[in-house]
Amino acid sequence: MKVVIAPDSFKESLSATEVANAIEEGFRKIFPHADFVKVPMADGGEGLVQSLVDSLDGRLIHQDVTGPLGKNVKGFFGLIHNDKTAVIEMAAASGLHLVSREDRNPLHTTTYGVGELILSALDYDVEKIILGIGGSATNDGGAGMAQALGVKLLDVDGRDIGEGGGALAHLHSINIEGLDTRLSEVSFEVACDVENPLLGASGASAVFGPQKGATEEMVVILDQNLAQFARVIERDLGKHVSDVLGAGAAGGLGAGLLAFLPCELKKGIQIVVEATRLEDHIRDASLVITGEGKIDNQTIYGKTPIGVAKVAKKHAVRVIGVAGSLGAGYEAVHDCGIDAVFSIVPGVTSLEQALKHAYPNIVNTARNIASIM
Repeated sequence: MKVVIAPDSFKESLSATEVANAIEEGFRKIFPHADFVKVPMADGGEGLVQSLVDSLDGRLIHQDVTGPLGKNVKGFFGLIHNDKTAVIEMAAASGLHLVSREDRNPLHTTTYGVGELILSALDYDVEKIILGIGGSATNDGGAGMAQALGVKLLDVDGRDIGEGGGALAHLHSINIEGLDTRLSEVSFEVACDVENPLLGASGASAVFGPQKGATEEMVVILDQNLAQFARVIERDLGKHVSDVLGAGAAGGLGAGLLAFLPCELKKGIQIVVEATRLEDHIRDASLVITGEGKIDNQTIYGKTPIGVAKVAKKHAVRVIGVAGSLGAGYEAVHDCGIDAVFSIVPGVTSLEQALKHAYPNIVNTARNIASIM
């Protein structure tokens, strides 16, 4: 029997690799001689780098970069495919978790460190960069990233406008003569799991700005500034980015990437499935086990378990899902390829205890699933 174990991480508790190890440990108690193939997964957000590094025997590179508020932070990226592909999480440089709640202000936060991570990856002569753009503290449209890569964002007097979503109000022209020439020799895949456009009621500022510290007044200013950014991009670069699906992701970083880099926006789970060659592992499997911290009615919208299940169903392989908890509407996953789902929590407990005991709870749940089989 061949069992493919392909879970996402359990947020704030276990990495995808640790979840996979726990599932294997439980199953081996009943099927000690089965062939277990572990493929740690991610859907493009937090954990993307670690999952691909673990799945593909890659390595982590640690790099000091500019954080969202201009101070140095400990960033990182991964190298996979014999160091030919770099994997970057924008949140490693510009993530919301890097800014205390009282200091959150998207008028000031910058994506400059994301550009620095890209430059560091280029120093390793990579041929491809996979970039996950979830969890940002920023609303600058990727302007900071562009500045780090050599783009000049200038005011009416030809001076640099500075950094942050507020500075875009002063943008008059864009000069890309200093853009690092190595960027044209690298392909980019951007893991983008939202379809918000750049501007308007469903745009970056209105939808995501408040969680980054934006007041109602700031949202109006930020939206106006991104509109100015989009107008100058279209005039100076000939690229229309304002209403592209996904352009509003990560505070408009999606738009900035489309404007300045040769990139493609894709679903995060699609990128991970392709990078890990998951289908090659699944096509002759007897069973697939996947999971994430919570399975509910949102899981069907591009989350890891559904992405894994779609691959399995192409080859008529049954799929079991495990989760820290089952939320409202979890039954929807049965119509999307997951045959059965199990919560790992054995009884009423606090969140703190559930997170603390996640590993043994997964082991016990996996053991019981195997026993039923």
